[in-house]
Amino acid sequence: MSRKRHSMPIPDEHIERRISAATSLSFCVLSVLAQLATSLFLTHVLQETGGYIYAFLLLIGAILAIRVYQRPGSPSYKLVWMCLLLAMPITGTMLFCLWGGTHQAKSLSLKKIPPVPVREDQRRDCEANLARLRRQSPAWGRLAAYLQKRGFLLFRDTAAQYFSTGEAFFEDLIARMEQAEVYIFLEYYILAEGALWDRIFAVLKERAAAGVEIHITFDDFGNLTRFSDGALQALQDAGIEVKVFNPVHRYVSRINFNYRDHRKIAVIDGQYAYTGGVNIADEYANLIVRFGYWKDTAVRIEGEGVWGFVTQFMQMWKMMGGSFPNEDDYYRPRHDGPKTAGYCQPFTDGPLNNPDNPIEDTYLQLISSAQRMLYLTTPYYAVEDSMQKALCIAADAGVDVRLFIPGVPDLHKFTYMVAETYWGELLSHGVKIYKYTPGFLHCKSVMVDREVALVGSTNMDYRTFQLHYECGVLLYHMSTVEDLMEDLDAIASQSTLYTLEDWSKRPWYRRVFASFFRLGAIWL
Repeated sequence: MSRKRHSMPIPDEHIERRISAATSLSFCVLSVLAQLATSLFLTHVLQETGGYIYAFLLLIGAILAIRVYQRPGSPSYKLVWMCLLLAMPITGTMLFCLWGGTHQAKSLSLKKIPPVPVREDQRRDCEANLARLRRQSPAWGRLAAYLQKRGFLLFRDTAAQYFSTGEAFFEDLIARMEQAEVYIFLEYYILAEGALWDRIFAVLKERAAAGVEIHITFDDFGNLTRFSDGALQALQDAGIEVKVFNPVHRYVSRINFNYRDHRKIAVIDGQYAYTGGVNIADEYANLIVRFGYWKDTAVRIEGEGVWGFVTQFMQMWKMMGGSFPNEDDYYRPRHDGPKTAGYCQPFTDGPLNNPDNPIEDTYLQLISSAQRMLYLTTPYYAVEDSMQKALCIAADAGVDVRLFIPGVPDLHKFTYMVAETYWGELLSHGVKIYKYTPGFLHCKSVMVDREVALVGSTNMDYRTFQLHYECGVLLYHMSTVEDLMEDLDAIASQSTLYTLEDWSKRPWYRRVFASFFRLGAIWL
């Protein structure tokens, strides 16, 4: 079907969507400004006329600050709230009650759904896999045991294919979807109209007409102006089930849009699953140019490990109020997985887990377990002191620590400036920082000692570790780790080595603004 038919929304609906988004976000900003103005006015009045009342409010602010300090969770998050509560008790108390004192479930309106049951034979197999990995590599066995205790099973008999570009990923994904016989699951942060979407939608529509069950979910905030109501209606008219995560039109009543579904998951017939940094949009396939060459990566797994992504998708779908026409076991693989070496462990994370953050803890364990080399790619960097220190310790201990970052930043300029404030300390401890000069490096991966690789949707920043739903897959002792290593070497060859001297030459005004923005890094 032609692009014109799908990519041109009904004008009134598109305008209405933009107005709704702008109204909602403007309301949030105006609400915050009104709260600040009111609290500052009350503070002035109470200081002048109500000394006892103001003293009482100071006490309340101090009590709340102590409560924040005692809660488990992110030190940066606690520090910001404590400073606000102590410096501006009225404003801090109001904002804390709105944003800091309630559980995230109230903001997300997600149903509490029990996890997909694990069959007893599968549980035994995964426990046996864990025992084998412990004997082979005690450090990776500990990491796998940590994740398996949280419900993320360790699989064998899984093949993996690494894609070093978005272009290669999409060609493979579309080819597999064309062969789908039972179902297709897609969950993406961005689902944008364009030439790429035209190709994908044509395949989805044809497969739906052939009786293939298709479920799609995407984040509303990530698609405010990129996926129209007309395109959404076209999906539904084709018989495709769609769920929109955290719809923008509800923000007006809740003033909450911070929590997002940032995961990238595609599953086909329970046989193939994909994850990585790639969203469904033209720039990810370099069909359009936004910030130079868009470098992204993904991985496809085939076999037993696919079930990990199936359950992740099904869990989110049910939490959003969706249902499936068949029993859970219907979506299991129809065929045995290939007999391969190594182990595969899909996992996920989200704000409902706070203060337990499996993805952040996984990064820390990967860093601390590195013996020879530790390569990390991320488009954004704003981490807790514990992770910053862990990287410095690894470099001081002689580990070859390399951090690959974009040479051309995207629209998040302030976030890029905040990242710069961390680099001086890393460089002084011997961490090598590579700036990818051809353009924007959006891939998210970790490679340790040519033994373990992590590929997923995760950035190295507060949003990933605290506010977003994320996913990833750990590959232990699989040949795909070597493919990632080769790609990282290729990235290094196209990058400029950033030095401590470069960092010291930053303009003074950039240093000042970056230091100021770092105070609010948890909200960037």
